[in-house]
Amino acid sequence: MSIVSNFVNSDAFCAIIIAMTIHFDEDKQNRRIGDLLHHEEEELIDILSAKYGVEHVNLLGMPINTDALRLIEEKTARASQTAAFTISDKKVKLAARNPEDPKVLEIIADLKTKGFQPELYIASTQSLEKAWKMYKDISFAYESKAGSLEISSEEIAEIVREAKSLPTIISILENTVAAKKSYRVSRILETIVAGALAIEASDVHLEPEEAYIRLRYRLDGVLTDVIRFDLDTYALLLSRIKLLSGMKLNIKKDSQDGRFSIRLGTGDIEVRASILPGAYNESVVLRLLNPKTINIPLEDLGMSGKLLEILLKEISRPDGMVLTTGPTGSGKTTTLYAFLKKVHNPGVKIITIEDPIEYHLPGIVQTQVNDKGYTFTEGLRATVRQDPDIIMIGEIRDNETAVIAIDSALTGHLVFSTLHTNNAAGTFPRLVDLGINPKVITSAIRVSMAQRLVRRLCPLCKKEIAISEEAKKDIEATLSSVEDKNLIPADRTKIWVPGGCEKCNMTGYKGRIGIYEGIMTDEKIENAVETNPSEREIWLAAKGQGLLTMKQDGVLKALRGITSLEELERVIALTV
Repeated sequence: MSIVSNFVNSDAFCAIIIAMTIHFDEDKQNRRIGDLLHHEEEELIDILSAKYGVEHVNLLGMPINTDALRLIEEKTARASQTAAFTISDKKVKLAARNPEDPKVLEIIADLKTKGFQPELYIASTQSLEKAWKMYKDISFAYESKAGSLEISSEEIAEIVREAKSLPTIISILENTVAAKKSYRVSRILETIVAGALAIEASDVHLEPEEAYIRLRYRLDGVLTDVIRFDLDTYALLLSRIKLLSGMKLNIKKDSQDGRFSIRLGTGDIEVRASILPGAYNESVVLRLLNPKTINIPLEDLGMSGKLLEILLKEISRPDGMVLTTGPTGSGKTTTLYAFLKKVHNPGVKIITIEDPIEYHLPGIVQTQVNDKGYTFTEGLRATVRQDPDIIMIGEIRDNETAVIAIDSALTGHLVFSTLHTNNAAGTFPRLVDLGINPKVITSAIRVSMAQRLVRRLCPLCKKEIAISEEAKKDIEATLSSVEDKNLIPADRTKIWVPGGCEKCNMTGYKGRIGIYEGIMTDEKIENAVETNPSEREIWLAAKGQGLLTMKQDGVLKALRGITSLEELERVIALTV
């Protein structure tokens, strides 16, 4: 018997033959079945194509344009079994499982209202699945030549609507940073911005350290730590911010400023970006100019009764100037907008010169300064030639702007503006320093104000305690000079302090309110200004006007439980 015969008769060879006979590749068989089903579906789509008179497209064999894909939200696309797969200028190619589905017809109508020209195709479910899977790979933001970030993803927009607590935002950001996906840098920026908007942060701070990057939000005027992340991610994030803001990528040792807008379904939000070179890397601050935080009526800003009464009278005059002063972030722009909304009516012409336009007011001509020659001075020169009744100047920074503003107030225009001084009395010496003739300053200025923003105590968790002896001395010393004693509460033995709950992110504070002081221009102030006075001399001349100082206004708000003494001391000095 041959060797081959022996092997054939062996048990081992039989076992091999049996194993080869019964073994099959299950995955391979499933793929074959899938291919057959897909082939059958494509044949069915061919038949339906002729029935509906719509061309058949197979997306499996062609590239999907992500810009086209973004035109329809993923949730909407799946529900209507559609996908936009190509876009050229305004022509959009749209694939649909059922071209006569009412949802598909709604999408087509919506695209037409936006100026697009949709071209409809019929496609199989498996073909559409390819397009739907690509939603996870596209950026969740648009970048336009104008410099805008459009938060178009339903998931990101949901953060703005629903995530109202800092711990929730932190959790979302940590998960986003940890995600190892190709689009993570774009999504990190979108999530950072969306989180800030959700909890109404005014600023986003990205601060490099030697081994990590620290992210902080400014909540109600106070910086709060959010998360830390790695340097490599920050390098990409920094480039993304520079591109959006119109900054130069190759400049790393000089400061840069830029801006971009965030487009949400509820409207646009302007972002001012600032980059500063630091010891380890460039530091970034994004200031979010959210119209919702500015749109506050004059009566709700927190002014005392007498100051509010005076302002309402003065802003109803046809001429003169009202100035508000204070450092950056003290709410001056909000106050100016409140003035504009109060005086606006169809019978007056209002023009503003701003840097930037933070809130769009219908019926008002608003202009924005730029770095190409359109300054406050140039804008004001052009504005007076437009025959306005009311002019709002974002800030008086130099002699030329000050001179034109004063002249405008003296020649039949009502002028609102701001100055950078510490208090209301500092307005007059500041204008003298800018070269304005003291004799015309008091003829133009009706009221000079100063303001700060303090955090409101959270109404849900604030606590009442007894006032300490030291605090009581400071309070009594401050209130002793209040001219209207009716404003002082009878019971001054208790004070309110912050607690901490989920609604206020455990800070004890929720929202902010202004503390104000004002000086009217009367005969005593006029006489004082002509002698080139100090701030102290202006305050002495203002005695008898009956208006509160910021310190007095703040202490009275603390006694009423609106804010705390601790918060008040954060923004002004209580002790002499």
